[in-house]
Amino acid sequence: MKTRALGNNGLEVSALGYGAMGLSHGYGPAIDRRDAIALIRAAVERGVTFFDTAQVYGPFVNEEVVGEALAPFRNRVVVATKFGFEYLDKKTGGLNSRPENIRRTTEDSLKRLRVDSIDLLYQHRVDPDVPIEEVAGTVKELIAAGKVKHFGLSEAGANTIRRAHAVHPLSALQSEYSLWWREPEREILPLLEELSIGFVPFSPLGKGFLTGKIDTTTTFDPTDFRNVVPRFTRENIKANQAFVEFIRRMAQRKKATPAQVALAWLLAQKPWIVPIPGTTKLHRLEENLGGANVELTAEDLDEIEAAAAKVTLHGDRYPAHLQALVGR
Repeated sequence: MKTRALGNNGLEVSALGYGAMGLSHGYGPAIDRRDAIALIRAAVERGVTFFDTAQVYGPFVNEEVVGEALAPFRNRVVVATKFGFEYLDKKTGGLNSRPENIRRTTEDSLKRLRVDSIDLLYQHRVDPDVPIEEVAGTVKELIAAGKVKHFGLSEAGANTIRRAHAVHPLSALQSEYSLWWREPEREILPLLEELSIGFVPFSPLGKGFLTGKIDTTTTFDPTDFRNVVPRFTRENIKANQAFVEFIRRMAQRKKATPAQVALAWLLAQKPWIVPIPGTTKLHRLEENLGGANVELTAEDLDEIEAAAAKVTLHGDRYPAHLQALVGR
């Protein structure tokens, strides 16, 4: 697989990464640990060198699984994780990016990931109670100590990005971006280009919607967070099928799948964008990685743009309490 650079500090990764969250968090019950490890290692065998996890996924079990799975390949892969929450008895509390919590939880992440240095450390969500300069300064100290290599933010607003970058250069911003959610194009992508910061879109397949496999008959496990996402009400699923239809038409012409076209579209936007689709199934992993081989011409991209402009998106991407945590 081809590689891409995130930022200007020597961080090079596969053009498509792997988001590990769904192995143990957010999309239903955790899958069997052995199966999760086998899937991560299958991704390595197929050329993926960039793996995304977080303390909060589980919490903790996701980092443990990723650490065990990638232990034999540490010289070949880049692992990103995230800090920024309070943890009490392995339960997630509120936001906490105070320096002492960053230092303490980073030490814990190092142990779970079985590494001496974390390749890319993100602040998971901006903490309004801690100045971003203080957060960036703490991560800068961890980098100087050799415990972290690169600094990133997740779901941060433009002003926060600029202020953090002034303290220590950011290598990457991770936020949601796809044909289904294009808000980053307004302000964030131009800023990242100006500052030479890489972009890592999570949910590049619209939390599964752009695969074309979700319709009004789809039911989610009771623990799947899509049950509380407004975009996934039965009415909005029906209304949003128009997004899948124009992607499916393009996929048929390209002899590809809708998921592959959606990923190819993201890769075509900027050379410093690295999507991190996640899955719990080997055949879906292979399908997703095939998206890196789909070539979209300028005419194809214009056609997608014209079709997308005619479609109205229905439903918010988060319930209100989660939406309040983004864009700060």
